[in-house]
Amino acid sequence: MGGRWALAAAEGGGARLVPLGPDGLPSGPVLEEPDLVEAVRSRPEVGRWVWRSTAEIHPRLLAAGVRVERCYDIEDAELLLLGHEGRLGEPRSAAAAWARLHNAPVPPDPPARAAEPGSQSSLFEPQPVTVPLEALLEVYAEQQRRHEAAEHPGRMRLLTAAESAGMLVAAEMSRAGLPWRADVHREVLHELLGERYAGGGEPRRLAELTEEVSAAFGRRVRPDLPADVVKAFAQAGVKVSSTRHWELAEIDHPAVEPLIRYKKLYRIWTAHGWGWLQNWVRDGRFRPEYLPGGTVSGRWTTNGGGALQIPKVIRRAVVADEGWRLVVADADQMEPRVLAAISRDRGLMEVAGHDGDLYTALSDRAFAGDRAHAKLALLGAVYGQTSGDGLKNLAALRRRFPRAVAYVDDAAKAGEEGRLVRTWLGRTSPRAVGAGDDDEAGIPQETLEAVPAEGGFTPGHASANARARGRFTRNFVVQGSAADWALVMLAALRRATSAMRAELVFFQHDEVIVHCPAEEAEDVTEAIRSAGELAGRIAFGETPVRFPFTIAVVERYSDAK
Repeated sequence: MGGRWALAAAEGGGARLVPLGPDGLPSGPVLEEPDLVEAVRSRPEVGRWVWRSTAEIHPRLLAAGVRVERCYDIEDAELLLLGHEGRLGEPRSAAAAWARLHNAPVPPDPPARAAEPGSQSSLFEPQPVTVPLEALLEVYAEQQRRHEAAEHPGRMRLLTAAESAGMLVAAEMSRAGLPWRADVHREVLHELLGERYAGGGEPRRLAELTEEVSAAFGRRVRPDLPADVVKAFAQAGVKVSSTRHWELAEIDHPAVEPLIRYKKLYRIWTAHGWGWLQNWVRDGRFRPEYLPGGTVSGRWTTNGGGALQIPKVIRRAVVADEGWRLVVADADQMEPRVLAAISRDRGLMEVAGHDGDLYTALSDRAFAGDRAHAKLALLGAVYGQTSGDGLKNLAALRRRFPRAVAYVDDAAKAGEEGRLVRTWLGRTSPRAVGAGDDDEAGIPQETLEAVPAEGGFTPGHASANARARGRFTRNFVVQGSAADWALVMLAALRRATSAMRAELVFFQHDEVIVHCPAEEAEDVTEAIRSAGELAGRIAFGETPVRFPFTIAVVERYSDAK
């Protein structure tokens, strides 16, 4: 495979491009091509394309049947480098980066565009921003210098490459789409919700549950309005602060059971009901807009469609094409294994050096065979569980695996002191907010929701204080490093399946789905296992830690669980 070429889109569908030398500087004349797609198609020998944004270029290539092996996304790299320099939140566009180089006014980033339901992702359409090739080359050269100035230059370069690969995967998954049977989806909705009423009102089953809840309170209550429910409980002599499931489950009242059932079905109706089906599924595919690095920890999100929150019952509608299969792979206990790798704790690396259940192996080492306590202890170390049994479990963990616990303890201390922390590859946490700012201490929502309630930190109720930020940074170094590993795994899997008919169609945190002909399922399974192990070695170096998957080859997504 050849070297790097820089490419910039030009007006009228053309392109300007130039070969780059080992130093990242132009090594030949700038070429003018009338057709961007043909410019890329005619140069299959190029090893890596350097361009402003994958969102600008890759969709046009995919639509024409052109697949590139590797790219360097300048705007994605700018975001990572700004974060590493403690400047997260500054504009990350190529135009902004060029302006900073020339001490010129820095333009703000364009506002995010909403996804267009049922159509090709709006993220992966050509963007209106035009940046000349010469400006891109200046920004790229400066980014190479900034990579060298990073705390761990090699790791930072790997992170940028992996994130750029993730952008390619995201575009390809959006184009391929997740196989979706609309007829099955409708059957599931009818089974759960009953008949639909004219005028768009609640379906029959929700209407019935509304009557049950109202009867239990002895007055008309709207279960879809939390304030109405809280008021009804108060009038019944029961004090509640919210209608969250965990809080309702502790209440002894006849309205609780139908109310919980209502909330579950209401969520399905509003998030994945008939309206969702009509908007988001076209030609047997659900094509969400994936946003790599959509959270500060590096985890992916989606823009509309709720792809990362598909209820288990709705997964019955995810059905492979005839003669094809879904290879569904879940990484086994990924974050504890990542903690073992990044902390270099010998004992924990030995525990994580096997394919079996990590918590069972941990319990045999330090918790007299009590798997539940072992799991709570390890999750408590990651999420900051410091009360009740959590404190005792953590003490036992610290005695047996001191380096692992010290690693997250140090991250928590850094957060409490307002310092930055980094993932293994160099993704950096946002700066601490000012004291007294009531904004969850800068903690992203997905981290708030992940912290176990039994840890003394109720999701959604963190105050902006040092301890809350310490819990965030404690988790950030592990969750973010797991996201680093996942990016490398996706890149390795994409490459391993490039010669197959198989297509990556879904990814979230620690789960990947490949849609493939039945005869390729065994090869895809092996490719996933190999990609996980290779990603562990590339991301974290040579350690005893294994990164196994639980893999199921199924015709229907729901059969994998």
